[in-house]
Formats: sequence, structure tokens, C-alpha cells
Amino acid sequence: MSISGQDLKIKGGKGELLMTMHNSVTLKQEGAELMVAIQNDDKQANAIAGTTRSVVFNMVHGVSTGWEKKLTLQGVGYRAQAQGRKLTLQLGFSHPVEYSLPEGIDAATPSQTEVIISGADKQKVGQVSAEIRAFRPPEPYKGKGVRYSDEYVRRKEAKKK
Repeated sequence: MSISGQDLKIKGGKGELLMTMHNSVTLKQEGAELMVAIQNDDKQANAIAGTTRSVVFNMVHGVSTGWEKKLTLQGVGYRAQAQGRKLTLQLGFSHPVEYSLPEGIDAATPSQTEVIISGADKQKVGQVSAEIRAFRPPEPYKGKGVRYSDEYVRRKEAKKK
């Protein structure tokens, strides 16, 4: 971990992350702890300090243990296959959907209906998961689609005649 001015660089087993601090926040290292301090005492600086503390925690957690999100595919014929830097999804369209994974993000498919997105950057992992889910979000009538493994989809009753 190195601090130079307003730049923070954290290295770990899972990768390396960079962050530039806001002007109203400073970062001090005391032993093994990082302290976030505010320059001026106003409401916005206080809020930015709290956000900075959370982002730094997420960076440290990411480079040490990593982040992951699990997606589940529900529907007849819905399946996923990870091959290299590409994720191929069959989601009921006339063609397979191919998604290229960005740098620093990995995808694994333990079964045909499960996808695990993992990486060091929490924001990137969440963004990639949301983009994959957006191809076919879960619908409320049959429950088909791509959903997070812990997501609850409220089901609706079909229209009566």
C-alpha cells in the first residue's frame, strides 16, 4: 500500500487497485491502520470522508479476498458457458448472447444455470453482474430470466378470462 498526495495504491494477492482522493479528505497511515481525516469541518466533507472510508475498505477487502456475485438462470433452455474472457449465454433469443469480460473480472460456470462473477474491484463486479442480468431480467409471471442468487422475484397471477 502506498500513499502519494491524494493517490492511494493498494496491492494484494488478487490484484492492484488505484484511487484518487477528494480534495477535502486526507489519508494517514498509522501502523497497519489507515485513517481518513477531513480538511474542513462541513457537511459535505464529512459525507465524503465516510464514503472514502467505505471505498478504501472495499479496496482492501477486494485485493485480499476478492468480491463475487452469483447469478442464476431460470427458464427452459437457459444456459451459460464461460470460455476464456467470454461468457456465452443462451437466453431464449434466436441467437446466443456473447459478453466479453472486462480486465480484472473472471466468470465461472459451476453448472449450466449458474454464473459466478468475481474480481478485486467491487464496483466492477457489481456492474458486470448488472449488465449480464439486463440481457433478460426476471419477469413476474413465469419467473424466467437472469437473477441474483439471493434475489426474490415477486410473482403475479395471470389475467383471468
